[in-house]
Amino acid sequence: MPEILQISQLGNPVLRHRSQLVENLQDDRIQQLIDNLISTVQQANGVGIAAPQVARGDRLFVVASRPNLRYPQAPTMEPTAMINPRIMASSTETVKDWEGCLSIPGIRGLVPRSRSIQIEYTSRDGKLHQQELTDFVARIFQHEHDHLDGIVFLDRVESTKELMSEDEYQKQLVNLP
Repeated sequence: MPEILQISQLGNPVLRHRSQLVENLQDDRIQQLIDNLISTVQQANGVGIAAPQVARGDRLFVVASRPNLRYPQAPTMEPTAMINPRIMASSTETVKDWEGCLSIPGIRGLVPRSRSIQIEYTSRDGKLHQQELTDFVARIFQHEHDHLDGIVFLDRVESTKELMSEDEYQKQLVNLP
């Protein structure tokens, strides 16, 4: 049965380490980690979570976009484990939008990201996938991919004037771009 894992918070050194490639994705430990990540992200009202956020050094994350309290406009998709993910190409067009992070509670930042990306990853059943992601799901992928390289969204905010509290974000949600 999946368990809810403790999410590492900003300041924990695990969030700044580069994760390691998953060599044996059929390992029970990896399959259980995927199940636990899915349960954890759903319980925390997130739309994605990376292994480093739960103190695991494996190069994998889960994208689990769905409308929730933190992201009411998120598109709905099945939670998808992405193992050894790579960004193959990025659009030159960037879009700034508000991001939060389960490892940085209480803060949102206006983060520039590529509008569309070409990606590659291995699914939990060992199949290689290549696809294009756009808009919100592309943003989730880029955010989680950063976690695998020890980068958090605060590193990408261009000015501290582009930060706000989660409470203020929720109050202004209707007026945000």
